[in-house]
Amino acid sequence: MARRTRTQDPQLRDLLACATEADLAERLAAAKKFELAARWAEAHPAPVEDSPVDELGELVMFGDQPIALAGEGAPGMSEFAVAEFAAAVGMTAYQGRAFLGAALEAKYRLPKIWARAMAGEVAVWKVRRVTDRTRRLDPIAAAHVDGELAPVLGSCSWVAVENAVETAAAEADPEHAEGVRLDRTQSQHLDIGLTVTHLNDGLVPISGLLDYTDALALEAQIKAGAHALLVVHPELDLDMRRAMAAGQLGGDAAVPREVVIYAHHQPDEAHGIVTVEGGHLPYATIEQLSEWCTQQGTKVSVRPVLDLSEEISTDAYAPTARQREQAILTTPTCVFPHCSKTARGCDLDHITAYSQGGRTTSWNLAPLCRYHHRVKTFGGWTYHRTSRTGFLWTTPKGRTHPVDFDDHRRRRTR
Repeated sequence: MARRTRTQDPQLRDLLACATEADLAERLAAAKKFELAARWAEAHPAPVEDSPVDELGELVMFGDQPIALAGEGAPGMSEFAVAEFAAAVGMTAYQGRAFLGAALEAKYRLPKIWARAMAGEVAVWKVRRVTDRTRRLDPIAAAHVDGELAPVLGSCSWVAVENAVETAAAEADPEHAEGVRLDRTQSQHLDIGLTVTHLNDGLVPISGLLDYTDALALEAQIKAGAHALLVVHPELDLDMRRAMAAGQLGGDAAVPREVVIYAHHQPDEAHGIVTVEGGHLPYATIEQLSEWCTQQGTKVSVRPVLDLSEEISTDAYAPTARQREQAILTTPTCVFPHCSKTARGCDLDHITAYSQGGRTTSWNLAPLCRYHHRVKTFGGWTYHRTSRTGFLWTTPKGRTHPVDFDDHRRRRTR
Protein backbone atom coordinates (compact mmCIF):
# COMPACT_ATOMS: atom_id res chain seq x y z
CA MET A 1 0.00 0.00 0.00
CA ALA A 2 1.40 3.42 -0.97
CA ARG A 3 2.34 5.73 1.90
CA ARG A 4 1.04 9.23 1.80
CA THR A 5 3.78 11.78 2.26
CA ARG A 6 3.45 14.42 5.00
CA THR A 7 3.18 17.22 2.47
CA GLN A 8 -0.01 15.61 1.11
CA ASP A 9 -1.69 16.10 4.50
CA PRO A 10 -4.43 18.74 3.97
CA GLN A 11 -3.81 20.30 7.39
CA LEU A 12 -0.12 20.76 6.65
CA ARG A 13 -0.90 22.24 3.26
CA ASP A 14 -3.24 24.70 5.01
CA LEU A 15 -0.44 25.64 7.40
CA LEU A 16 1.88 26.38 4.49
CA ALA A 17 -0.81 28.39 2.73
CA CYS A 18 -1.37 30.44 5.89
CA ALA A 19 2.37 31.01 6.25
CA THR A 20 2.52 32.24 2.65
CA GLU A 21 -0.40 34.60 3.28
CA ALA A 22 1.23 35.90 6.48
CA ASP A 23 4.49 36.51 4.63
CA LEU A 24 2.70 38.55 1.95
CA ALA A 25 0.76 40.48 4.61
CA GLU A 26 4.01 41.28 6.38
CA ARG A 27 5.60 42.58 3.17
CA LEU A 28 2.52 44.68 2.37
CA ALA A 29 2.45 46.13 5.90
CA ALA A 30 6.12 47.07 5.63
CA ALA A 31 5.44 48.58 2.19
CA LYS A 32 2.58 50.65 3.62
CA LYS A 33 4.85 52.02 6.35
CA PHE A 34 7.48 52.78 3.70
CA GLU A 35 4.89 54.63 1.60
CA LEU A 36 3.72 56.64 4.62
CA ALA A 37 7.30 57.65 5.30
CA ALA A 38 7.63 59.07 1.79
CA ARG A 39 4.30 60.87 2.13
CA TRP A 40 5.36 62.36 5.48
CA ALA A 41 8.59 63.64 3.96
CA GLU A 42 6.68 65.11 0.99
CA ALA A 43 4.27 66.83 3.37
CA HIS A 44 7.17 68.51 5.19
CA PRO A 45 9.36 70.04 2.48
CA ALA A 46 12.66 71.66 3.28
CA PRO A 47 12.06 75.05 4.92
CA VAL A 48 13.08 78.11 2.95
CA GLU A 49 14.75 80.75 5.05
CA ASP A 50 14.61 84.36 3.89
CA SER A 51 18.04 84.89 5.42
CA PRO A 52 20.29 82.34 7.12
CA VAL A 53 21.95 85.10 9.14
CA ASP A 54 20.73 87.20 12.06
CA GLU A 55 20.80 90.97 12.43
CA LEU A 56 24.45 90.77 13.51
CA GLY A 57 25.42 88.97 10.33
CA GLU A 58 26.04 85.64 12.08
CA LEU A 59 24.94 82.31 10.58
CA VAL A 60 21.84 80.90 12.27
CA MET A 61 21.88 77.11 12.49
CA PHE A 62 19.77 76.39 15.59
CA GLY A 63 16.28 76.32 14.09
CA ASP A 64 14.71 73.96 11.58
CA GLN A 65 17.06 73.24 8.69
CA PRO A 66 16.57 71.76 5.20
CA ILE A 67 18.12 68.30 4.88
CA ALA A 68 18.73 66.06 1.87
CA LEU A 69 18.24 62.43 2.88
CA ALA A 70 18.31 60.92 -0.61
CA GLY A 71 20.28 61.36 -3.81
CA GLU A 72 20.08 63.95 -6.56
CA GLY A 73 16.54 64.39 -7.86
CA ALA A 74 14.77 63.45 -4.62
CA PRO A 75 13.19 66.25 -2.57
CA GLY A 76 14.65 67.54 0.67
CA MET A 77 12.62 67.86 3.84
CA SER A 78 12.40 69.58 7.21
CA GLU A 79 14.95 68.37 9.74
CA PHE A 80 12.55 68.78 12.66
CA ALA A 81 9.84 66.74 10.90
CA VAL A 82 12.12 63.71 11.25
CA ALA A 83 11.72 63.78 15.03
CA GLU A 84 7.93 63.57 14.97
CA PHE A 85 7.84 60.70 12.49
CA ALA A 86 10.54 58.78 14.39
CA ALA A 87 8.68 59.16 17.69
CA ALA A 88 5.41 57.99 16.12
CA VAL A 89 6.92 54.73 14.84
CA GLY A 90 9.26 53.98 17.73
CA MET A 91 12.55 54.87 16.06
CA THR A 92 15.53 56.91 17.16
CA ALA A 93 16.21 60.11 15.22
CA TYR A 94 19.06 58.37 13.38
CA GLN A 95 16.82 55.43 12.43
CA GLY A 96 14.07 57.81 11.36
CA ARG A 97 16.41 59.76 9.08
CA ALA A 98 17.62 56.54 7.48
CA PHE A 99 14.09 55.20 6.96
CA LEU A 100 12.72 58.44 5.51
CA GLY A 101 15.76 58.81 3.27
CA ALA A 102 15.40 55.26 1.96
CA ALA A 103 11.73 55.87 1.15
CA LEU A 104 12.53 59.05 -0.78
CA GLU A 105 15.46 57.42 -2.57
CA ALA A 106 13.33 54.48 -3.69
CA LYS A 107 10.26 56.48 -4.72
CA TYR A 108 12.04 59.19 -6.68
CA ARG A 109 15.17 57.49 -8.00
CA LEU A 110 14.28 53.79 -8.18
CA PRO A 111 10.66 53.84 -9.40
CA LYS A 112 10.63 50.28 -10.77
CA ILE A 113 11.92 48.83 -7.51
CA TRP A 114 9.50 51.09 -5.60
CA ALA A 115 6.54 49.74 -7.59
CA ARG A 116 7.50 46.14 -6.83
CA ALA A 117 7.87 46.97 -3.14
CA MET A 118 4.44 48.63 -3.03
CA ALA A 119 2.94 45.50 -4.60
CA GLY A 120 4.51 43.31 -1.91
CA GLU A 121 6.73 41.58 -4.47
CA VAL A 122 9.99 42.76 -2.89
CA ALA A 123 10.66 43.08 0.82
CA VAL A 124 11.35 46.61 2.05
CA TRP A 125 14.55 45.48 3.78
CA LYS A 126 15.95 44.46 0.39
CA VAL A 127 14.98 47.79 -1.11
CA ARG A 128 16.80 49.55 1.72
CA ARG A 129 19.95 47.54 1.03
CA VAL A 130 19.85 48.94 -2.48
CA THR A 131 19.09 52.54 -1.45
CA ASP A 132 22.02 52.47 0.97
CA ARG A 133 24.28 52.16 -2.07
CA THR A 134 22.52 54.27 -4.67
CA ARG A 135 22.35 57.60 -2.77
CA ARG A 136 25.85 58.51 -3.95
CA LEU A 137 25.06 57.79 -7.62
CA ASP A 138 23.97 60.38 -10.14
CA PRO A 139 20.43 59.97 -11.56
CA ILE A 140 21.61 58.12 -14.68
CA ALA A 141 23.54 55.54 -12.68
CA ALA A 142 20.65 55.15 -10.21
CA ALA A 143 18.22 54.55 -13.10
CA HIS A 144 20.60 51.93 -14.50
CA VAL A 145 20.65 50.11 -11.15
CA ASP A 146 16.85 50.33 -10.99
CA GLY A 147 16.45 48.77 -14.42
CA GLU A 148 18.98 45.99 -13.76
CA LEU A 149 17.74 44.98 -10.30
CA ALA A 150 13.98 45.50 -10.38
CA PRO A 151 13.19 42.25 -12.25
CA VAL A 152 15.37 40.05 -10.02
CA LEU A 153 15.48 41.78 -6.63
CA GLY A 154 12.77 39.62 -5.10
CA SER A 155 14.80 36.43 -5.51
CA CYS A 156 18.29 37.83 -4.90
CA SER A 157 20.34 37.02 -1.82
CA TRP A 158 21.97 39.92 0.03
CA VAL A 159 25.37 39.15 -1.47
CA ALA A 160 23.84 39.06 -4.95
CA VAL A 161 22.08 42.39 -4.32
CA GLU A 162 25.30 44.05 -3.18
CA ASN A 163 27.28 42.68 -6.13
CA ALA A 164 24.58 43.65 -8.61
CA VAL A 165 24.38 47.22 -7.28
CA GLU A 166 28.13 47.71 -7.39
CA THR A 167 28.41 46.17 -10.87
CA ALA A 168 25.50 48.16 -12.30
CA ALA A 169 26.86 51.36 -10.78
CA ALA A 170 30.29 50.71 -12.26
CA GLU A 171 28.82 49.96 -15.69
CA ALA A 172 26.76 53.14 -15.59
CA ASP A 173 29.65 55.32 -14.44
CA PRO A 174 33.05 53.67 -15.01
CA GLU A 175 34.90 56.92 -14.33
CA HIS A 176 33.32 57.13 -10.90
CA ALA A 177 34.20 53.50 -10.23
CA GLU A 178 37.82 54.22 -11.04
CA GLY A 179 37.75 57.27 -8.79
CA VAL A 180 36.37 55.18 -5.96
CA ARG A 181 39.19 52.70 -6.43
CA LEU A 182 41.78 55.45 -6.33
CA ASP A 183 40.18 57.00 -3.25
CA ARG A 184 39.83 53.72 -1.39
CA THR A 185 42.27 54.88 1.24
CA GLN A 186 39.54 57.22 2.49
CA SER A 187 37.64 54.20 3.78
CA GLN A 188 40.25 53.42 6.39
CA HIS A 189 38.75 53.09 9.85
CA LEU A 190 39.23 51.42 13.19
CA ASP A 191 36.17 50.39 15.19
CA ILE A 192 36.29 49.48 18.87
CA GLY A 193 33.02 47.72 19.63
CA LEU A 194 32.29 49.02 23.12
CA THR A 195 28.53 48.84 22.45
CA VAL A 196 28.58 45.03 22.26
CA THR A 197 30.84 44.44 25.24
CA HIS A 198 27.91 42.92 27.15
CA LEU A 199 27.67 40.17 24.53
CA ASN A 200 31.27 39.14 25.13
CA ASP A 201 31.48 39.11 28.94
CA GLY A 202 33.62 42.22 29.12
CA LEU A 203 35.74 41.60 26.02
CA VAL A 204 35.67 44.16 23.21
CA PRO A 205 35.74 43.28 19.48
CA ILE A 206 37.96 45.44 17.27
CA SER A 207 37.74 45.67 13.48
CA GLY A 208 38.82 48.02 10.74
CA LEU A 209 40.64 48.70 7.51
CA LEU A 210 44.22 49.96 7.50
CA ASP A 211 46.65 50.98 4.83
CA TYR A 212 48.91 48.01 4.09
CA THR A 213 52.07 49.69 5.38
CA ASP A 214 50.27 50.81 8.56
CA ALA A 215 49.03 47.27 9.05
CA LEU A 216 52.57 45.94 8.71
CA ALA A 217 53.80 48.42 11.33
CA LEU A 218 50.96 47.53 13.70
CA GLU A 219 51.63 43.83 13.26
CA ALA A 220 55.30 44.36 14.05
CA GLN A 221 54.45 46.26 17.26
CA ILE A 222 51.97 43.68 18.45
CA LYS A 223 54.32 40.83 17.60
CA ALA A 224 57.14 42.48 19.57
CA GLY A 225 54.83 43.26 22.50
CA ALA A 226 53.50 39.71 22.63
CA HIS A 227 57.05 38.35 22.63
CA ALA A 228 58.03 40.68 25.50
CA LEU A 229 55.03 39.50 27.53
CA LEU A 230 56.27 35.94 27.21
CA VAL A 231 58.89 36.72 29.87
CA VAL A 232 56.29 37.93 32.37
CA HIS A 233 53.47 35.57 31.41
CA PRO A 234 54.94 32.33 30.05
CA GLU A 235 51.72 30.53 30.93
CA LEU A 236 49.62 32.52 28.42
CA ASP A 237 49.11 31.43 24.84
CA LEU A 238 50.05 33.62 21.89
CA ASP A 239 46.53 34.91 21.19
CA MET A 240 46.12 36.23 24.73
CA ARG A 241 49.54 37.87 24.68
CA ARG A 242 48.79 39.54 21.34
CA ALA A 243 45.53 40.93 22.74
CA MET A 244 47.32 42.26 25.82
CA ALA A 245 50.06 43.78 23.65
CA ALA A 246 47.41 45.64 21.60
CA GLY A 247 45.98 47.07 24.81
CA GLN A 248 49.39 48.42 25.76
CA LEU A 249 50.04 50.22 22.47
CA GLY A 250 50.96 53.82 22.98
CA GLY A 251 51.24 53.37 26.73
CA ASP A 252 53.68 55.43 28.75
CA ALA A 253 54.73 54.07 32.10
CA ALA A 254 55.27 57.66 33.31
CA VAL A 255 51.63 58.61 32.58
CA PRO A 256 49.03 57.13 34.95
CA ARG A 257 46.24 55.15 33.32
CA GLU A 258 42.96 56.59 34.58
CA VAL A 259 39.93 54.29 34.52
CA VAL A 260 36.62 56.12 34.93
CA ILE A 261 33.98 53.52 35.77
CA TYR A 262 30.67 54.15 37.50
CA ALA A 263 29.85 50.95 39.38
CA HIS A 264 26.80 50.65 41.61
CA HIS A 265 26.08 48.05 44.27
CA GLN A 266 23.55 47.68 47.04
CA PRO A 267 25.28 47.02 50.39
CA ASP A 268 22.54 44.57 51.42
CA GLU A 269 23.07 42.39 48.33
CA ALA A 270 24.99 39.20 48.99
CA HIS A 271 26.08 38.57 45.40
CA GLY A 272 29.32 39.90 43.95
CA ILE A 273 27.82 41.57 40.89
CA VAL A 274 27.96 45.34 40.37
CA THR A 275 26.10 47.29 37.72
CA VAL A 276 28.31 49.34 35.40
CA GLU A 277 27.11 52.63 33.94
CA GLY A 278 27.44 53.40 30.26
CA GLY A 279 25.50 50.62 28.53
CA HIS A 280 28.57 48.92 27.05
CA LEU A 281 28.91 46.42 29.89
CA PRO A 282 25.79 46.12 32.09
CA TYR A 283 27.54 44.37 34.95
CA ALA A 284 30.88 43.19 36.27
CA THR A 285 32.01 40.97 39.09
CA ILE A 286 33.74 42.40 42.14
CA GLU A 287 36.87 40.52 41.10
CA GLN A 288 36.75 41.96 37.59
CA LEU A 289 36.39 45.47 38.97
CA SER A 290 39.34 44.85 41.26
CA GLU A 291 41.50 43.69 38.34
CA TRP A 292 40.71 46.83 36.35
CA CYS A 293 41.65 49.08 39.26
CA THR A 294 44.83 47.31 40.33
CA GLN A 295 46.60 47.10 36.98
CA GLN A 296 50.05 48.62 37.10
CA GLY A 297 50.03 52.39 36.54
CA THR A 298 46.25 52.72 36.98
CA LYS A 299 44.91 55.73 38.91
CA VAL A 300 41.71 55.13 40.88
CA SER A 301 39.32 57.96 41.84
CA VAL A 302 36.41 57.38 44.23
CA ARG A 303 33.46 59.72 43.69
CA PRO A 304 30.76 60.51 46.28
CA VAL A 305 27.28 58.97 46.22
CA LEU A 306 24.34 61.26 45.39
CA ASP A 307 20.80 61.10 46.75
CA LEU A 308 18.55 61.08 43.68
CA SER A 309 15.53 62.22 45.65
CA GLU A 310 17.23 65.40 46.91
CA GLU A 311 15.94 68.61 45.33
CA ILE A 312 19.08 70.58 44.48
CA SER A 313 18.64 74.24 43.51
CA THR A 314 20.79 77.13 42.38
CA ASP A 315 19.91 80.71 41.50
CA ALA A 316 22.26 80.65 38.53
CA TYR A 317 21.25 79.61 35.00
CA ALA A 318 24.02 77.01 34.65
CA PRO A 319 23.40 73.79 36.62
CA THR A 320 25.97 72.83 39.21
CA ALA A 321 28.19 69.77 38.84
CA ARG A 322 26.09 67.97 41.49
CA GLN A 323 22.87 68.74 39.61
CA ARG A 324 24.30 67.44 36.37
CA GLU A 325 25.55 64.23 37.99
CA GLN A 326 22.20 63.71 39.73
CA ALA A 327 20.30 64.17 36.45
CA ILE A 328 22.56 61.70 34.65
CA LEU A 329 22.16 59.08 37.35
CA THR A 330 18.39 59.56 37.43
CA THR A 331 17.84 59.38 33.65
CA PRO A 332 20.94 57.83 32.01
CA THR A 333 19.95 58.68 28.42
CA CYS A 334 18.36 61.57 26.54
CA VAL A 335 14.74 61.75 27.72
CA PHE A 336 13.25 62.30 24.24
CA PRO A 337 11.04 59.37 23.11
CA HIS A 338 13.12 56.39 21.92
CA CYS A 339 16.45 58.25 22.06
CA SER A 340 19.34 56.21 23.44
CA LYS A 341 22.11 58.82 23.51
CA THR A 342 23.95 58.53 26.82
CA ALA A 343 23.19 61.37 29.22
CA ARG A 344 26.86 62.09 29.79
CA GLY A 345 27.08 63.41 26.23
CA CYS A 346 23.83 65.40 26.43
CA ASP A 347 22.91 69.00 27.22
CA LEU A 348 21.14 69.56 30.54
CA ASP A 349 17.86 71.20 29.55
CA HIS A 350 15.58 73.45 31.60
CA ILE A 351 12.21 71.74 31.05
CA THR A 352 10.49 75.06 31.63
CA ALA A 353 12.81 77.59 30.03
CA TYR A 354 14.85 79.73 32.40
CA SER A 355 13.76 82.81 30.43
CA GLN A 356 10.13 81.84 31.12
CA GLY A 357 10.56 81.53 34.88
CA GLY A 358 11.85 77.98 35.02
CA ARG A 359 14.28 77.58 37.89
CA THR A 360 17.54 75.62 37.90
CA THR A 361 16.30 72.85 40.17
CA SER A 362 16.51 69.08 40.02
CA TRP A 363 12.83 68.80 39.05
CA ASN A 364 13.27 71.21 36.13
CA LEU A 365 16.41 69.65 34.63
CA ALA A 366 16.67 66.72 32.21
CA PRO A 367 19.31 65.53 29.72
CA LEU A 368 18.61 66.08 26.01
CA CYS A 369 20.97 65.26 23.16
CA ARG A 370 21.88 68.25 21.03
CA TYR A 371 19.46 67.38 18.18
CA HIS A 372 16.46 66.82 20.45
CA HIS A 373 17.39 69.91 22.48
CA ARG A 374 17.08 71.92 19.24
CA VAL A 375 13.81 70.17 18.39
CA LYS A 376 12.38 71.10 21.80
CA THR A 377 13.65 74.69 21.71
CA PHE A 378 12.86 75.59 18.11
CA GLY A 379 10.58 72.84 16.77
CA GLY A 380 7.39 73.26 18.78
CA TRP A 381 7.78 70.20 21.04
CA THR A 382 6.94 70.55 24.75
CA TYR A 383 7.29 68.23 27.70
CA HIS A 384 6.80 68.14 31.43
CA ARG A 385 7.96 65.90 34.21
CA THR A 386 5.41 63.48 35.67
CA SER A 387 7.73 61.86 38.22
CA ARG A 388 11.42 61.69 39.02
CA THR A 389 11.90 59.36 36.07
CA GLY A 390 8.77 60.08 34.02
CA PHE A 391 8.08 62.63 31.27
CA LEU A 392 5.19 63.40 28.93
CA TRP A 393 6.06 64.88 25.52
CA THR A 394 3.62 66.68 23.21
CA THR A 395 4.40 66.97 19.50
CA PRO A 396 3.64 70.00 17.29
CA LYS A 397 0.68 67.99 15.93
CA GLY A 398 -0.69 67.42 19.45
CA ARG A 399 0.28 63.74 19.85
CA THR A 400 1.58 62.71 23.25
CA HIS A 401 4.46 60.34 24.03
CA PRO A 402 5.05 59.20 27.63
CA VAL A 403 8.63 58.33 28.58
CA ASP A 404 9.48 56.58 31.83
CA PHE A 405 12.87 55.46 33.08
CA ASP A 406 11.71 52.71 35.38
CA ASP A 407 13.77 51.14 38.13
CA HIS A 408 15.70 48.68 35.97
CA ARG A 409 17.14 51.56 33.90
CA ARG A 410 18.03 53.80 36.86
CA ARG A 411 21.44 53.84 38.47
CA ARG A 412 21.44 52.30 41.89
CA THR A 413 22.93 54.71 44.38
CA ARG A 414 23.18 53.01 47.73
